[in-house]
Amino acid sequence: MALKLSLKPGEKFVLNGAVVQNGDRRGVLILQNRASVLREKDIMQAEEVTTPARRIYFPIMMMYLEEASAAKFYDELALRISEFMGATKNPAILAECVSASRHVLAREYYKALMAARKIVEYEEKVLNVASGVRSGDDAG
Repeated sequence: MALKLSLKPGEKFVLNGAVVQNGDRRGVLILQNRASVLREKDIMQAEEVTTPARRIYFPIMMMYLEEASAAKFYDELALRISEFMGATKNPAILAECVSASRHVLAREYYKALMAARKIVEYEEKVLNVASGVRSGDDAG
């Protein structure tokens, strides 16, 4: 099954560890076989790993981008997921933590990354509510 990427002018992405940038016009890239692809918006730099949920996302992202080196990121991930699960009571987010863990164990790193993204989004929502930046529904 082919993967079709629609790219904005100048958009960057990582393809099997190589940073690639689209030219000055919209473009379409069709990948005919399995590859690790991550858009610029989904790439987290090491200096951005500043919260508990981001400490989950980052090692999963590294496993996805460097699958051959995945084992070296596993212990950090296991520790961070355990810490996060001990600090939240939200059943939906606990389920995302379990889902991310299961996907990692199955070596389905992209699926694990999508679960981790939901954890980061939840954390951002809770932090915004807690800091008074946003008000509204209960995030917990």
